[in-house]
Amino acid sequence: MTIRNGKFQINTRGFTDIIDITQKVKNEAYKHNLKDALVHVYVAGSTASITAIEYEPGLVKDLPEALDRIAPMNANYHHDETWHDGNGHAHVRAAIIGNSFSVPIVEGALQLGTWQQIVLIDFDNKPRVRNVTVQVLD
Repeated sequence: MTIRNGKFQINTRGFTDIIDITQKVKNEAYKHNLKDALVHVYVAGSTASITAIEYEPGLVKDLPEALDRIAPMNANYHHDETWHDGNGHAHVRAAIIGNSFSVPIVEGALQLGTWQQIVLIDFDNKPRVRNVTVQVLD
């Protein structure tokens, strides 16, 4: 098995900023002209996530609203008592969604559904520069 590594950076606004990174992932994945492989996308940090959604205006509103019911920004978090940085909600949300996503390449094409995009979500309470790693395994 060969592992090929690629990286890119994304500037975010924080506060559950959802950014479509599908094209950036495709750019990294297709550099190698592989017929069959596995693409693994990972964001470093404990307040951001990578997942797949239908990136459309309604869902881009629905997902943060749902997460606010699960882990509200204004709730009390033990993390905030320890660090006083006000981002306990961001850590909880990122832990729920996770910081990586994998998708196969089959016959030279990334196997995403018709309405499925890969997104980075930054939950922190400030803008950030996020480092995304794309590994292609064949």
